[in-house]
Amino acid sequence: MAIYEKYLGRDRDSFKDYKDLTENFKITYPDNFNFAYDVVDELAKEKPDKLAMIWLSKDMEEKRFTFSDMSVWSNKAANYLKSMGIKKGDKVMLVLKRSYLFWFIMLGLHKLGGIPIQATNMLVGHDFTYRCNKGDIKAVIITGDDDVTEHFDKVEEECPSVKLKFVTKGKKPEKGGWIDFEAGLNAASEKWTRPTGEDGVKANDIMLMAFTSGTTGYPKMIKHDFTYPLGHIGTGIFWHRVIDGGLHFTISDTGWLKSLWGKFYGQWFGESAVLVYDFDKFNGEQILKILEKYKVTTFCVPPTMYRLILQYDVKSYDLSSLTHCCSAGEALNPDVFNKWKEYTGLEIYEGFGQTETTLCLGTLGGYNKPISGFIGKAIPGYDVHIKDENEEDCLAGQEGEICIRATLTDKPCGLCQGYFKDEEATAYSFRKGFFHTGDKAYIDEHGNIKYIGRNDDVIKSSGYRIGPFEVESVLLEHPAVLECAVTGVPDEKRGFVVKATIVLKSGYTPSDELIKEIQNFVKQNTAPYKYPRVIEFVESLPKTVNGKIRRTEIRALDNEKYALYKKENVKSE
Repeated sequence: MAIYEKYLGRDRDSFKDYKDLTENFKITYPDNFNFAYDVVDELAKEKPDKLAMIWLSKDMEEKRFTFSDMSVWSNKAANYLKSMGIKKGDKVMLVLKRSYLFWFIMLGLHKLGGIPIQATNMLVGHDFTYRCNKGDIKAVIITGDDDVTEHFDKVEEECPSVKLKFVTKGKKPEKGGWIDFEAGLNAASEKWTRPTGEDGVKANDIMLMAFTSGTTGYPKMIKHDFTYPLGHIGTGIFWHRVIDGGLHFTISDTGWLKSLWGKFYGQWFGESAVLVYDFDKFNGEQILKILEKYKVTTFCVPPTMYRLILQYDVKSYDLSSLTHCCSAGEALNPDVFNKWKEYTGLEIYEGFGQTETTLCLGTLGGYNKPISGFIGKAIPGYDVHIKDENEEDCLAGQEGEICIRATLTDKPCGLCQGYFKDEEATAYSFRKGFFHTGDKAYIDEHGNIKYIGRNDDVIKSSGYRIGPFEVESVLLEHPAVLECAVTGVPDEKRGFVVKATIVLKSGYTPSDELIKEIQNFVKQNTAPYKYPRVIEFVESLPKTVNGKIRRTEIRALDNEKYALYKKENVKSE
């Protein structure tokens, strides 16, 4: 019996169908639930030699860790951090890329009650200033790779809450008060006793905090409690369908919460090991070699990475160990879906969630099949509604906002506790008995949900409301398009018209003929009113530090460039 069954009460395949799953899915847990103790330490006691992680460096150096290793090293991390003055409630920023130390430290902080805040190694000075001051960060633990410590040192005086600076591996600064984290960790005791009383943690205490992607203004800071890992039973067990004793591979940096979706909680609930590859630059061919060599059983990457992998001869690799594949984060176009199925025999199961949630919509193997153009159905544990502007449930086919039944005191495991130091944003999101995601969708008569886009991304043109997601999905099917972002630009007649900002694949050159070809392609593959009347070719798209396209930046530039829309800018029939 996998350890998740202790909290779910039954095996994932014991439900008759999707209806039975949603009606009878129930997670139970003690009021002091703590993933580090109740999952990892329990597995270390019961199955100490069971593989928890295979870690690969960029040079393919390999390290293997059992659950016993994870228990011991997290004890050492808790002891060392406590000895340095970190206590329950203190906030610690982790800038560790894909270092295996991330897992030791995260679990150590869970045991101690400290609050980790993940951050990417692509942050620079002003990013640190904002995050440290917004989050009252007490300590930073930063990889010695790249120039991250130098960026932090430039703004340290602007971050008065930071009292401790730890550095790991790579270049350890000789000056500036940096503390060698690994030296302290190695010297720390392996023995740790679970705190009780005021020093112990409760399930509703804050376990971690995270910054949103900040696509519209400064990022908000989200609070997740100790039930957050339980929410990932839906992610790892039902969506990824990890295998007890298998090996799951999600490609994600530890700088954002996607790493917790696919490299941590849900997978270990299912007693699957996770594979971590600490690369500098994505290489589709190398990923295929890893899938084959390590006999990966379950796999999850964004659609862009599937596209890059499919540029190589997938059929020449032995991927027979793969049993289930997933994708999230952007539009999955039918061409990628069909080619992957042709080459591997496996369908790609899509999912949707936010930094504020765990997986809340998706297609679940054994319970609901992928349907082209639809993101899936509500994940068990989440009561999802599509609401109109009057807070009423939308009819089938009627566009509305994705909302989750919840209050701050009665919410599903995995949903956040609101926003740190932002009561206004918290109250706005949690209102009238629902958490409002800010994302648009509609639902069909069978409960399948079609994702449209963010509220602030929807384009209003000639009375139509056009979601960028659908247009981008079609554009990505065109052989010339590598990446794209769809936004609206001002137009005297239509209010706004659809604009596509496109990065071309190698071998294609911008031209009026290519613009016409792409426009006609969109007209032929979706409702003609959605086609991009304006197309701009660029070398790269502006993105947040976690890789999301910053449409807000594109819109800001376009508001100036197209303040008075001219006919000569329109490339259409």
